[in-house]
Amino acid sequence: MKRIWTPLALGWALTCGLAAQQAKPAAPAEDPYLWLEGVTDAKALDWVKARNADALKELSAAPAFEALKGDILKVLDSTARIPFVSKQGAYYYNLWKDGKNPKGLWRRTSLEEYRKAEPKWDVILDLDALAAAEHESWVWKGATFLKAGGHRYALIALSRGGADATVTREFDLETRTFVKDGFTLPEAKGGASWIDKDTLYVATDFGPGSMTTSGYPRVVKRWKRGTPLTSAEIVYEGRDTDMSIGASFDDTEGFERHFVRRTLAFYNEETFFRKADGTLQKIDVPNDANSDVHREWLLVQPRTAWTVGAKTYAAGSLVAAKFDDYLAGKRELTLVFEPTAHRTLASFTATKHHLILNLLEDVKSSLAVATPGPDGWTTNPLQGAPQFATASASAVDARESDDYFMTVSGYLTPASLHLGTVGKGTPEQLKAMPAFFDASGLEVSQHFATSKDGTKVPYFQVAPKGLKLDGTNPTLLYGYGGFEISLTPSYSPVAGLAWTTKGGVYVVANIRGGGEYGPKWHQAALKDKRHRAYEDFSAVAEDLVRRKVTSVKHLGAQGGSNGGLLMGNMITLYPKHFGAIVCQVPLLDMKRYNHLLAGASWMAEYGNPDVPEQWNYIRTFSPYQNLKKGVKYPPTLFTTSTRDDRVHPGHARKMMARMQELGANVRSYENIEGGHGGAANNQQAAQMQALAYTFLWQQLKK
Repeated sequence: MKRIWTPLALGWALTCGLAAQQAKPAAPAEDPYLWLEGVTDAKALDWVKARNADALKELSAAPAFEALKGDILKVLDSTARIPFVSKQGAYYYNLWKDGKNPKGLWRRTSLEEYRKAEPKWDVILDLDALAAAEHESWVWKGATFLKAGGHRYALIALSRGGADATVTREFDLETRTFVKDGFTLPEAKGGASWIDKDTLYVATDFGPGSMTTSGYPRVVKRWKRGTPLTSAEIVYEGRDTDMSIGASFDDTEGFERHFVRRTLAFYNEETFFRKADGTLQKIDVPNDANSDVHREWLLVQPRTAWTVGAKTYAAGSLVAAKFDDYLAGKRELTLVFEPTAHRTLASFTATKHHLILNLLEDVKSSLAVATPGPDGWTTNPLQGAPQFATASASAVDARESDDYFMTVSGYLTPASLHLGTVGKGTPEQLKAMPAFFDASGLEVSQHFATSKDGTKVPYFQVAPKGLKLDGTNPTLLYGYGGFEISLTPSYSPVAGLAWTTKGGVYVVANIRGGGEYGPKWHQAALKDKRHRAYEDFSAVAEDLVRRKVTSVKHLGAQGGSNGGLLMGNMITLYPKHFGAIVCQVPLLDMKRYNHLLAGASWMAEYGNPDVPEQWNYIRTFSPYQNLKKGVKYPPTLFTTSTRDDRVHPGHARKMMARMQELGANVRSYENIEGGHGGAANNQQAAQMQALAYTFLWQQLKK
């Protein structure tokens, strides 16, 4: 059993089509730019194209722009990148994009071949050839294998232009063709999973009334091969105000089980065990807990303190129980991990007989192994990470072995991939990314700023060795601060090439709203406490100036998605703190966000602006409503995507228009493809990143 949702920044596997999401409720009459919410309206697109032309004229004319774009593209297309794989049956699969294959090759190889410097790959599907043949801008969104029968069949999800909405089609890996008259789902925010060769669980747009107000499936059905989708058997129906409904089948031999999940909101869901007769038994754990089932174990991560009998388990802990016993009413729980003020469980992965824990201590990474035994669970260290790097582990195939992949990456440490087996010594290095920039003159340090309420907020700084603390260093501050997502050290060739090796200082702020210190760090900035995330970020900015790393005119900030909302609030609440801001695929109109695309699904994070009492606090961090005449706002670049069907491009469009009306120093660029990631291929990604870094250098240079 696995969670069926991921937060705003990580992507959804569910969706109803882009066009269907354009229906909008009545909006405030005082909004003069409402027409820009028409995603594909001719008038709105003409406006977008004009803004794009202005931005390109300004930024692409910079002497270094084309060279920078070329350097970024070389990195993105480099064959020296690690081809990360996932094991399915006997093979290791990879989706590879480069200059010759911008949409990608879906391919596979053996472990023996993968160990080689130049593996031989067996191409299963050429996405560029498929797109050309079908005259569609297909973007790969993943494959779900039927494990029974030798992994011959898969459900392939394809997106038009990178949107979250996908078309699902059954594929035969033996014939290398889509199955004629096989399982096919039309474009929708939805998905399917295998029960057996002739049966699927399907959550999709079944027609009027079948989707939630968040735009995700309200109904999940059981669909038999050879029958029309309209006749599929209803398994569960949620309410239209739920976020989403889904079902899955765990095919682990000896532990086969069916599950249904009802996600009411982020961090609020009910999980049901579906019995052989089709009846559902709710798994009695807190709705805000993360629960997983692995073989005989029920694994629970409470997000608030959970009392069972005489024992209370802290938020952020990991608790285990025998699944069958728990469903039968027994409450014999074992504490596997308990957090401290500085140490938290970032995630865990299950191998056949163990759990590997990905841990953070003051945002520094380490791994541990938890093992069940006759006297309970024991935990032992597995692997630490180099200083200011992140080590993370994932099971290779939990049905078969205790093998795991481990990746190690840091700001100055190129990513490496290792293969290990729990209990069998040092893992073997399989692949290593080369250094894409010269880091010999750079160093990483960690610092703590003091926020308005006295909270210590950590941040990482990548800077030239012997940095002169004279306030003149161009500095880029990055943040996110939402949905319990942690920003940990990782290797970014683009940031290295485009910023730090050119003399810039790069800073990552671990503000509240994220998950760096577990659920409490996230919950500290929810809803009416959202201002704490913005106070934390501004405190880091002030600390950089206090330490004379930089000064306001040389300090820029960047963030996307929820981080785009963060940037919007830096523009409106702290305009005197920054010399430039890059605001990407942002949320900005918090009065209407819950009526646009997937916005209603985020009300657990921000609140419901349709409730007057909640709008009273939401309005304080709604950038679009907080723009004022007579304020000097920092130079700003907005970027978004027409095909983003998660965060509506109208947010960036309207903010751009309003700031332009006020005479602000502002420009915007909207990629026509790309979905919430902003770009559908490496060419587009290189252009978007080159625009951002060129803008930042123009505004922040000494």
